[in-house]
Amino acid sequence: QVRLVESGGGSVQTGGSLRLSCVVSGYSYNRPCMGWFRQAPGQEREGLATIDSEGATRYAKSVKGRFAISRDVAKNTLYLQMNDLKLEDTGTYFCAGPPVLGPGCTPDSDFNNWGQGTQVTVSS
Repeated sequence: QVRLVESGGGSVQTGGSLRLSCVVSGYSYNRPCMGWFRQAPGQEREGLATIDSEGATRYAKSVKGRFAISRDVAKNTLYLQMNDLKLEDTGTYFCAGPPVLGPGCTPDSDFNNWGQGTQVTVSS
């Protein structure tokens, strides 16, 4: 059974940085397509970033240039480095995968497994 456990959320002022982590267990392939998503209060879930089996990354326009997704294969851990945080980045952040559902590996993809989420609050 695949298990995803996020950590690293917290409160930060605008312009600050946070790094989220997601430890993956129960999946035999160590470079699956995975992603980070966000859900703000009263809004739909938004795909932010994905990384595929070859390490190629894709980002939503809202975070491109500020956020960076990466993985440490040896630690079975997915990361999201978030810089220059804005008020609108506030929300619950979820790690997703594997496996990805359907073709491709983009922030529009859907995944079979999700973490419990970690809260990020950005204030002025």
